[in-house]
Amino acid sequence: METQSISTGTLGPEPEAGEEWLGDAEGEVRSLLVPAEMHGWRLDRALVALVQGFSRSWLQQLVADGAVTLRGRACTKSATKVSAGDACAVELRPTPQAMAFVPEPMSLAVVHEDEHLLVIDKPAGLVVHPAAGHWSGTLLNGLLAHHAAAAQLPRAGIVHRLDKDTSGLMLVAKSRTAMDALVRAIAAREVNRQYLALGQGAWRGEAQREVDLAIGRDPQNRLRMAGLRTGGKPAQSTLRLLDGNDLACLVACKLHTGRTHQIRVHMASLGHPLVGDAVYGGRPLWGMQRQALHAAHLRLLHPVGGEPLSFWCEPPADFSEALKTGGLHYNPPNPGDGLIG
Repeated sequence: METQSISTGTLGPEPEAGEEWLGDAEGEVRSLLVPAEMHGWRLDRALVALVQGFSRSWLQQLVADGAVTLRGRACTKSATKVSAGDACAVELRPTPQAMAFVPEPMSLAVVHEDEHLLVIDKPAGLVVHPAAGHWSGTLLNGLLAHHAAAAQLPRAGIVHRLDKDTSGLMLVAKSRTAMDALVRAIAAREVNRQYLALGQGAWRGEAQREVDLAIGRDPQNRLRMAGLRTGGKPAQSTLRLLDGNDLACLVACKLHTGRTHQIRVHMASLGHPLVGDAVYGGRPLWGMQRQALHAAHLRLLHPVGGEPLSFWCEPPADFSEALKTGGLHYNPPNPGDGLIG
């Protein structure tokens, strides 16, 4: 997604259905005896009763993984019947979620840092928050290593996200005061966020367009979002043509809301899916293999001090090379200004 505000909550993994956080990276072995009243029960049913606080599906996964012994031997079938007096041992292994929220030193491109606020230039390819398939090597892991206070903050201070393959500026809180203020400011649309997007095809219509199209899950494909005429969450973007030719258009995008994949969906709705964005119909062009989207500008009031702040970062090499190859240009804004007023 381009930018999405994140509600505050307790730092820690959010378990998938049937998965629990054991809290650290060390396993725990519990030795059990099957009581007489459980004679003839299925193993998984007995484990649910004997190992309190864990779901049946998660315990079934432990059985399948060989983490349960019955009568001295590993048992990998949850349907196995137990007998009164059977000795059983369960190794409560941490789930991937439990091991995800650990510090991992990494190089962060810091644009601004003070006691309360961190602004970074996220590279394309970096996942922001641990999730299925990406339980390590995320920005959150890097933030936990960057400063000790991150461990005391929800989401390590992350208040909005960028998609893995979107590059550019991100705000991160370093104190709870700043985090609460940033969440409020984003919700109140007081943070000016502008992007550079390279769209497929020659631009059609007026040079500046206002897009007001609600966004929700695509009813035909739950793995992507879609513009919806009914239902969905309100989403508004301002799009301004900067340069273009018959193959592509360079567009400045200003977000007024922060829905998942907002710019990607809005650009595709106009017939200009982002170059390299296969999910929404884009194709690689001029060496650009990822979605051609870069968070270039942020303007806001400091969440604690209140002073005006403005940040601009040039797009990374792959984006810049694509523009050069395509013969497209733009004029970077003056300090404190964006590409769209």
